[in-house]
Amino acid sequence: MKIAVIGSGYVGLVAGTCFAETGNNVVCVDNVVAKIDALKAGKIPIYEPGLEELVKRNVAEERLTFTTDLAAAVKSSLVLFIAVGTPPGEDGSSDLSAVLAVAKAIGKSMDGFKVIVDKSTVPCGTARKVAAAIRAETTHPFDVVSNPEFLKEGAAIDDFMKPDRVVVGCDDPRTAEIMKELYAPFVRTGKPILVMDVESAELTKYAANAMLATRISFMNEMASLCEKLGANVDHVRRGIGLDARIGTSFLFPGIGYGGSCFPKDVKAVVKTAESVGHDFKILKAVEDVNEHQKRWMLRKIDAHYGKDVAGKTFGVWGLSFKPQTDDMREAPSIVVVNGLLERGAKVRVCDPVAMDEARKHHFGDKVTYCKRNYEAIEGADALLVLTEWNEFRHPDFDRIKQTLKHPVIFDGRNCYVSYDLPSRGFTYACVGVKPTAKKG
Repeated sequence: MKIAVIGSGYVGLVAGTCFAETGNNVVCVDNVVAKIDALKAGKIPIYEPGLEELVKRNVAEERLTFTTDLAAAVKSSLVLFIAVGTPPGEDGSSDLSAVLAVAKAIGKSMDGFKVIVDKSTVPCGTARKVAAAIRAETTHPFDVVSNPEFLKEGAAIDDFMKPDRVVVGCDDPRTAEIMKELYAPFVRTGKPILVMDVESAELTKYAANAMLATRISFMNEMASLCEKLGANVDHVRRGIGLDARIGTSFLFPGIGYGGSCFPKDVKAVVKTAESVGHDFKILKAVEDVNEHQKRWMLRKIDAHYGKDVAGKTFGVWGLSFKPQTDDMREAPSIVVVNGLLERGAKVRVCDPVAMDEARKHHFGDKVTYCKRNYEAIEGADALLVLTEWNEFRHPDFDRIKQTLKHPVIFDGRNCYVSYDLPSRGFTYACVGVKPTAKKG
């Protein structure tokens, strides 16, 4: 099948590459010339495990190409995926200007029947708006489909190639068959392709992310309660996770969720609800809890040092909002590091892949960037663990103790709960476990 993916960012590049991997001819389109030039030169603009190898292989096999010529891509393809950004506006609603601009350009370039697929995360009613924008520019027949993505950063290739389900929202049975044919190679193990009305498909993506965000905020609230009651949230998590009605996913407490999806999508659902007169109280609380939780570590640091950290040095392990990505959008690390800098502290940071992102877009030269994690804690007053990268999970605690000025660890991801660090002479704070009284 001949496919065009318009928007060569995270979603578009992963989708286009995976479709090419199953034998389709795919052209990825973007209006940023430098991005397309880089992709043609084999340079991948995002960090995603396994993506670079797939791109290079499919480019070499001539199944995957890159262009800035949207009109040519439209004319040469049957299925056109719209995968451009939908950033939140100041009021939390999704900005559809890029989506609708692409729809208009598609309409102007069409030369026959096309299937236009909304791959971007968009609110209910967007497919109808896309159809109206196209219809204003052409008399050629077309159909608009909602096909939301369910990709986790750091595991996007596996998520696309082995989906839990494929959601297709469309009105025409013939178009549904085209989408089923396209996705057939990915569901050979029997996972379902769910065909539904367009509005339900559009809402499904938001509902999924909102539910996962709710689980995270619930566990963070439970962790706060555990600290006050002297209970252990890790025990509670295990106890409820084995209930088949609940399950174990997304029950880990921490310093809040971030990234490009959960914060944006929760806000978008709240705003969509408001637009039809519904007050979505639960999701408003989810947002409030998450913003409060991002400051958990600052509260612990203030409590330990008596709110006086001016001149102290903190070593930070992890900057990205989660492991296996360089994405720092809405990352808790931004709140923590900026909070320390505002208090007059010095900060040394280390992250396996997000250092350039931190330097370019968040901290500039206000922090010290360290290539290795132990370098970040040299002479520091405490270690802060903000992202649970695998390389931080099993460190040499004797080396940490020797390298730090004082044996103090603030663990925002509960990486070291099982190591009984207080018995090794550490002052150790983690989320949802009664804090130790020892000070260093």
